[in-house]
Amino acid sequence: MKKKIALPKLSDEMKSAVLCAWLKQEGEEYKKGEPIYEIETEKVISQVEAEEDGIMVHQLVEEGDEVSVGAELAEVE
Repeated sequence: MKKKIALPKLSDEMKSAVLCAWLKQEGEEYKKGEPIYEIETEKVISQVEAEEDGIMVHQLVEEGDEVSVGAELAEVE
């Protein structure tokens, strides 16, 4: 079943972030706790970990794009 992952709010002040890098590519499997992408906020660069096992199906945002908190980043299974 396909699901979408969204940009989490990592701090009270966070409104958006830049997607620095995809650490998992389309078609690649990942496990819960593995970093799947990297974002840059005003204060820090963070790796965001998977909340559950899955497969990266389709990336909706490109590296370098600025995205708002809650914006959909990718479809996963």
